[in-house]
Formats: sequence, C-alpha cells, structure tokens
Amino acid sequence: MDFDFSSDQVELREAVTAFARAELNGNLLEEERDGHFSRTKWEAAARFGLHGLPMPEAFGGTDRDLLTTVCAMEGLGYGCRDNGLIFSLNAHVWSAEMPILKFGTPEQKDRYLPRLVGGEWIAVHAMTEEGSGSDAFNVQTTATRRGDRFVLNGSKLFITNAPVADVVVVFASEDLSSGPDGISAFLVEKGTPGFSVSRPFEKMGLRTSPMGQIFLEDCEVPEELRLGGEGAGVALFNSSMDYERACILAANIGTLERQLETCVERARTWERFGKAIGKFQSVSNKITDMKVRLETARLLLYKTAWLKSQGKRASMESAMAKLYVSECFVQSSLDAIEIFGAYGYMAEYEIERDLRDAVGGTIYSGTSGIQRMIVARHLGL
Repeated sequence: MDFDFSSDQVELREAVTAFARAELNGNLLEEERDGHFSRTKWEAAARFGLHGLPMPEAFGGTDRDLLTTVCAMEGLGYGCRDNGLIFSLNAHVWSAEMPILKFGTPEQKDRYLPRLVGGEWIAVHAMTEEGSGSDAFNVQTTATRRGDRFVLNGSKLFITNAPVADVVVVFASEDLSSGPDGISAFLVEKGTPGFSVSRPFEKMGLRTSPMGQIFLEDCEVPEELRLGGEGAGVALFNSSMDYERACILAANIGTLERQLETCVERARTWERFGKAIGKFQSVSNKITDMKVRLETARLLLYKTAWLKSQGKRASMESAMAKLYVSECFVQSSLDAIEIFGAYGYMAEYEIERDLRDAVGGTIYSGTSGIQRMIVARHLGL
C-alpha cells in the first residue's frame, strides 16, 4: 500500500478545496437554519465533476479510482462547510449511481447515469422502513408482478434526498415468504403514478440535506426498470453499502483537518491567565487527541479505499472505517466546542454545527452498533 498521493491526486484535492471554498459556502447559516437544499450548489458541484468522480467517461464521469475519489472528497470536506450538501452528494453517488453502474443493464445506464453525473437528476436508494431500521432486510414493501410490470405497495422512512429526488432505487419483496432472498430493486421515477413523498423532515443536523418518507400505492414499474434481476436486492444493497461505508465519510477527514487547524489557531492566539490557552495541558491534550484521531482515521479510510481500488473485498474494513471515522468526528467536535468555550456553543461561530452533523454519522449507513456487529461476524463471533 502506497498512500503517497501522486501530483495529479494532490492537484485534484487542491482544486476541489478551492472550488468548494469559492462556490459552496454562501448563505450557509441561513440555509442551515431553514433546512434549505441548494439546487444551485448541487449543479455547480456537478459541473465541476464531483458527481462523476468514480463514473466512466462514457457517462460523463472522470473514471477516477476509489483512492483518488476519496482524496478528492477529503478536499471537499476541507473546503466546504456544508456537511449536509456533502452528505446528499455522497448518498447520490454511492447508493444510486454506483449500483446502477454495477448492476444496471446497458439501457438503464444510458438512461440514468448521464443525468445523474451531470446533476440534472438527483437520486438515492430507499431501503429503510418503519419496521426495519437496523434490521435492514425486514422489507414489507411488496412488488407484485402484473404482466410485464410490477406493482409496488408500501412505504420507506428516513430517506435522504427523497423530497428532491428524480429517481429512487426502491427495495421491495417479490415474495415475502422468502425473506431476504425475495428482495429485488426497482428504479422508480418521480411522477410515476402511485409514487409520492412527504414533506422534508426537520432534523438535528445535516439540515441542508433533505430527508422524507416515500409512499408507494399501486405504483406500477415496467419490468425493464427492475435493477439487477429477481432477488438481487440483498447483493445490490450490500455492494452499495460496501462502497458507501468506505467512502461516505471521506469528506469528514477534510472536516477534521480544518477543525484541528481552527482549534490550533485559537489555542495559539487566545489568552487566559496571561498566556495562550494552548500552553495549558488540558487544552493541548485535546488538540493532540484530535490530531491522533485525524491521522488514524485517515489511514484506516485510505486502506479501505485502496483495497476497493484493487478489486478486493473490504466489508470488514468498510465497517471499521465507517465506525471509527464517525465516532472520531463526534469526539473531535465535542473537543472543538470545549476549546472555543461559549463561542463554540454559538451558531454564528459555526463550531457547534459540526457536532450536530457528526452525530448523524453514527446512525446513517448502519449505526455504530451494526458496524461492530459486522466486524465481530468477520472475526467469527
């Protein structure tokens, strides 16, 4: 494993950081307060090429390997303070674009990937239901064959991007008695009769990333929009989770680095009792711990991305990366607030927002508890 980035990778990271600083931070306090998703920023990110980093050039992407994509996403997290926008973008890429690329027919790829890569359409997948959550494959949404079509009935809960999505990868069971083996995936477009979405939910953090509930009432989907074939839902979901867990928190590495630099600057320049607060061990120890978390999280993430880039299985490593990076983000955000004191608690200083956003990382794409279960299972427990 060689984590010494090439000059091209370094230039890409720097270019992404510069773009994000210039284009993606405007009106953030207001947008975060109002829970506003910016389609303007979304389209700007697509024009820059962020939506297509790991996608083939044939569909408008740049065909970057996973380690290069992670490097770019790290630059995005360093330059962009809008964690919600970054989260929506990652959900779009890893839970919708990637499964279409890996499991889609040529016709499905041609129909959807150029629109998704170009930012014209927004996508996500819909697995979670009211009675499932961490029990992901307890799917009660049904897909009943009717000639050359499938009729979908059920609902999906806590679906990122749902209120703004143009196409959704919906998981539904063709045979409830078969359990997970009966689950298939379907591409359902906005405007399809029987498909509807709730209002956006109000959330603790990641407020600029819209989330809602999806309703399917006698929703007819043509057979050619079944993704991956009959009963392929579990394989498709696990594949996308492997990528998502390996990459969705890459931007958090950049955020952790920016967070650390902000705290170091504060500790050097803010004085109490006649000296810089960084001279007090209680402060310097926190900053040291932040640095250790940053570097260890980065190495674990890079290893996982490298394994995926080599075509190797990385289910356990993806789970460890997702678990560790998300929990590092929470703890370092707490430390940053303590270092800034009352200022860190105030919204206008943009310190407390990272903590609210970080908590979500311990829940989405599988909770920390689920990641621990995955690792334990790989260890034979």
